Amino acid sequence: MRIGCRSRAVVKTADVSKLTCNLDGEIMNNSAVELEHVTRTYKRDAFEVKALDDVSLKIPDHAFVAIMGPSGSGKTTLLNLIAGIDHATSGKVAVGNEQITAMTERELAAWRARHIGLVFQFYNLIPVLNAFENVELPLLLTNLSKAERKAHVEAALKAVGLADRMDHYPRQLSGGQEQRVAIARAIVTDPTIVVADEPTGDLDAKSAEEILNLLTELNRRFHKTIVMVTHDPRSERFVDTVYRLDKGVFVDAAPGGAASKAATALQPQA
Repeated sequence: MRIGCRSRAVVKTADVSKLTCNLDGEIMNNSAVELEHVTRTYKRDAFEVKALDDVSLKIPDHAFVAIMGPSGSGKTTLLNLIAGIDHATSGKVAVGNEQITAMTERELAAWRARHIGLVFQFYNLIPVLNAFENVELPLLLTNLSKAERKAHVEAALKAVGLADRMDHYPRQLSGGQEQRVAIARAIVTDPTIVVADEPTGDLDAKSAEEILNLLTELNRRFHKTIVMVTHDPRSERFVDTVYRLDKGVFVDAAPGGAASKAATALQPQA
């Protein structure tokens, strides 16, 4: 499996070190995600609640970004729109080159399978399946052979540092290891974007740092665009940009710690 090179078909190689991208003629722009005047309104009995209110923002290709804000600010709603899990009430959502706003549920399901890798706070692993089988699940929806699926799963687990835990069941893994399995499952299909909803929210401080370092490595080494919703202030040190929401309104975007480190590295030495 080649992690980090988006194509319409899953690339049939087990070499995770190759980063040359086969684009299959797809023309990519500089924005992985673009929202234009997006509003999401939910009806609660006779009332309407604006989870997002006229949000416009862009997320660059190959960026690792955090979406932050207080509870109820619209973070998860925004993530669900980017992942094609929810629909905007108005406005436009584009991911890569594709406008997903007007897609039908059937079209969105096929699009998500090709382009989105999902990471959840509580892992969502199947208890009766081992690590290998949990990571293999998304590939069962593809036309890959059993041998090809095996190569992809082994490569994904190797990428997250769990090559020696393939036969372990969730109950035999620590919380941090379970989240690593979940991340391997998210990247096994080589998605365009990894969306992570509070990936460190159920972890102790040490495991949380390890997961943030792993996401950073996936972003830097394999050029994965990662959009992460988080309350964890430690996350700011690892990301390129922090996007802040408050009461459904996009407040600002500020450089994260990774951007500051890059800027410092580029400064001439005295």
